Amino acid sequence: MSPTKITASNGTEGIAPSGRQSYKIALIPGDGIGIEVIQEGKIVLQKLAKKLNTFDLVFEDFEWSSAYYKKNGRYLPDDALTQVKKFNAILFGAVGAPDVPDHISLWGLRLALCQPLQQYANVRPTRILRGTTSPLRNCKVGDLDWVIIRENSEGEYAGHGGTSHAGQSWSVATEVSIFTRHGVERIMRFAFEKARSRPRKKLTVVTKSNAQRNGMVLWDMVASEVARDFPDVEVDKMLVDTMTTRMVLKPEGIDTIVATNLHADILSDLAAALAGSIGIAPTSNLDPTRENPSMFEPIHGSAFDITGKGLANPVATFWTAAEMLRWLGQPAAADLLMLAVENVTENGIKTKDLGGSSNTEEVTKAVCDEIEKVV
Repeated sequence: MSPTKITASNGTEGIAPSGRQSYKIALIPGDGIGIEVIQEGKIVLQKLAKKLNTFDLVFEDFEWSSAYYKKNGRYLPDDALTQVKKFNAILFGAVGAPDVPDHISLWGLRLALCQPLQQYANVRPTRILRGTTSPLRNCKVGDLDWVIIRENSEGEYAGHGGTSHAGQSWSVATEVSIFTRHGVERIMRFAFEKARSRPRKKLTVVTKSNAQRNGMVLWDMVASEVARDFPDVEVDKMLVDTMTTRMVLKPEGIDTIVATNLHADILSDLAAALAGSIGIAPTSNLDPTRENPSMFEPIHGSAFDITGKGLANPVATFWTAAEMLRWLGQPAAADLLMLAVENVTENGIKTKDLGGSSNTEEVTKAVCDEIEKVV
């Protein structure tokens, strides 16, 4: 089979590899609206793959969730990692339920996959989509275009620490942040490469080394050393608290950001809100070595307060799906999907969080209809 040229109506082009590519995708909808948006994501991906007719997507659903936990006493079976390693990628919905403590659900499912699969680079792009607005005054499409790189394997979420004398007035709890030279250097190199690949070639290293004088000082030192290998990348450093004000007051001065597990977790939620809604924000949990499958998820969480009401915004899942396709080697398909999504938002077909009146399924149908037009 000869290579196939793909061209979108906006001029985006790509070449499908010789021979039909088939990708196995593990679907883990999880909890709450995660179940709803992953279903919508599957519908859109199937539509895109069928329309392009250059690659196949084979999906398999996994029931791992809080419901599974309440039934079995655990979130994952013993062979969960062996099972997911058979897939090219994982599309994950959300985890969390009102009747399960958050630390149990997070560590039982999401982190139980991310950490052993060495998905150490969490990538969160942010931009204002056409047809949406930022709460920032005078901030428009093109003014806010960021990528936040989050260290995803250690730092503040390393899981080290404990509690002694639990339940007593003298109980003591410790949470130990772990920063290894290996872990810091690999995320820094990933971040510099990402910054180098973008037009502005600019990286902001976020830290808190004025107060956290050990791990964060190591973070700064390694960043400075790695920077020598990337002389074409402009680098600046910001304390995390100052960074929040910069994101609000001078968003145009930011391009690529690298920060620790906790700091980037917080900054990326702020970024999503500044771009219009957390309901549009995607995440990629990447193993840059590609030895393990990477996992892709919308960042909005399980949102049980709107579950079953048709209010969930599927755009974050569609954008996440586009990032998954890009990672799998289908950049033209990813661009086509985002073109369709932004055409829909620009036409005013949006969920309530973006100021619209459409429900989840209506947005999905509109994107599918738009795929028919742009491919």
